[in-house]
Amino acid sequence: MTMNDRAPVLAALRGWLDASGLDGLIVPRTDAHQSEVTAPHDDCLRYLSGFSGSAGLALVLKDRALIFVDGRYQVQVRREVDPSLFEVHHLHDDPLDRWLGQHAQRGWRIGIDAMLVGGSLYDRLLTGCAAAHADLVALEADPFDAVWRDRPLRPLGAIRAMPAQVAGETASDKRARIAQGIRQRGTDLLVETLPDNIAWLLNVRGSDVPMNPVPHSFLLLRADNDLEWFVDRRKLGNDLDAYELEGVTLLPPERFLDRLAEGTAEKTVAIDPDFAPQAVRAAVLAAGGRIAPQTSPITLAKAMKTPAELQGFRDCHLEDGIAVTEFLAWLALEVPARLKEAHPLTELGAEAQLLALRKERPGFLETSFRTISAAGANAAMCHYAASAETDAPIDGAAPYLVDSGGQYLNGTTDLTRTIMLGEPTAEMRIAYTAVLKGFISLMSARFPVGTQGHQLDAFARRPLWDVGLDYDHGTGHGVGHNLLVHEYPHRFDRKPNLHVLEPGTIMTVEPGYYKQGAFGMRIENQVEVVTDGSGFCRFASLTLAPIDLTMADLDALSPGEIAFLDDYHAHVREALLAHIRPQTRAFLLAQTRPIVEQRGAC
Repeated sequence: MTMNDRAPVLAALRGWLDASGLDGLIVPRTDAHQSEVTAPHDDCLRYLSGFSGSAGLALVLKDRALIFVDGRYQVQVRREVDPSLFEVHHLHDDPLDRWLGQHAQRGWRIGIDAMLVGGSLYDRLLTGCAAAHADLVALEADPFDAVWRDRPLRPLGAIRAMPAQVAGETASDKRARIAQGIRQRGTDLLVETLPDNIAWLLNVRGSDVPMNPVPHSFLLLRADNDLEWFVDRRKLGNDLDAYELEGVTLLPPERFLDRLAEGTAEKTVAIDPDFAPQAVRAAVLAAGGRIAPQTSPITLAKAMKTPAELQGFRDCHLEDGIAVTEFLAWLALEVPARLKEAHPLTELGAEAQLLALRKERPGFLETSFRTISAAGANAAMCHYAASAETDAPIDGAAPYLVDSGGQYLNGTTDLTRTIMLGEPTAEMRIAYTAVLKGFISLMSARFPVGTQGHQLDAFARRPLWDVGLDYDHGTGHGVGHNLLVHEYPHRFDRKPNLHVLEPGTIMTVEPGYYKQGAFGMRIENQVEVVTDGSGFCRFASLTLAPIDLTMADLDALSPGEIAFLDDYHAHVREALLAHIRPQTRAFLLAQTRPIVEQRGAC
């Protein structure tokens, strides 16, 4: 379906609104699990608007429609969504709840599927409607079942067991630990709707959505350690012996809300207000239960990696570093050779080569997200995905950005490198040097135990601010252990994040700069938080791949910044040199040589 095909979908949805006695409908990007990447069955916002990004929502009214996306997608949304059909708004700077409070009309009835929106967002939307004397109406039926005639079926991806020796802890031990926490908090029951939390707790991995190895399911864990798992049995197969399911009751997902209604009267129920659907909260309250809003204790436990998980991260990053460095060496030869033949390498060709090299590495399963292989102006879209229609040549006139990662049996990787294969402009050099300085600043930070992500975010932005630049996305995120590449709760961002960084937390560091219509650049490493003396922490890099310095103004680097780069590149060289192909060694040695030698070569 193309941009111009959305008008009939919008018309059909407006017909449904009329028949349902509603004035508007809110269409979230998420599914019942608040997934960043949804299964085709749940990708209603894309079906409606054409927007393929991972964060957004729409409001459809009888005479207009609005789409709200965050800063990563302000360029992309205007390429994918018909401006004659949808007005574009910023998800955070101009949010839907504020828009409703200012523009909704008295008496409007705005429909929303309460299984697709978390409690915190629902409360904001409810407040916005109330300010305008409009009503927010929880739907009893899914409107897309009526208007989406060829809607894909719900996924039935196979579930596999995660060996306890790879996880570092048995599922029964995890359950006992979490159940004890439930009791200590004075609650009776934990409701869990996040698939990665459930996968971690039960030591399983899934395949409902490519690159996101978690099964869609729901879970109830009581203070006495009684556990009910609401999962389609067909995903588990006939032989359950491989799974750690002792004491686990299996029920179909369709029974989830009914069991809440049956078993929560006069109970205190722990619910994560940011992720648990509003329908969950409503079911508990309707049954006479009490809500204890809190970040899921599974979320917090999962973020602190076990020694086995940490070793898995280190091991898979070695394999990933080999593949990425082989790719960068190949790229340095392939791009000029293809340009001489007047048959330039394109974004899709580069993406395919990187995947082929990763497939050679032991333990590799799949990519951890769709590779961002972006040349020229396409790199100005933070979450760009190349297609046959947009597949640009890599010609050296502008930077080439590759942001990619892998799912391995023992961990998950994520890195970004920006490569300049021609002569950079002065503007590019200024911007890249600022990005590099910001990257080094955060990577080399030493901070007290108990520091929170937003308290460090400005370390990466300051060098960009000094030259009048900035970027409209977070500076880093948590990473799961063969789970989701974007793992809650830790973030580096300008917005407050109250979760402390402790040894064993895995993060990314990824400042960037993007000039719409021209170029984009980002440098990203994955890091482990480690102790650094009494009461302090630092970051130890997991990523093993050289950083291109072609665009950097080496004379603008401080002695400390030079020392950081030289030390990092020496570490990369030592780790990889014995494992890469002979033809890649010259590239690796050249890319990781001391900066004093690189200055002399300029």
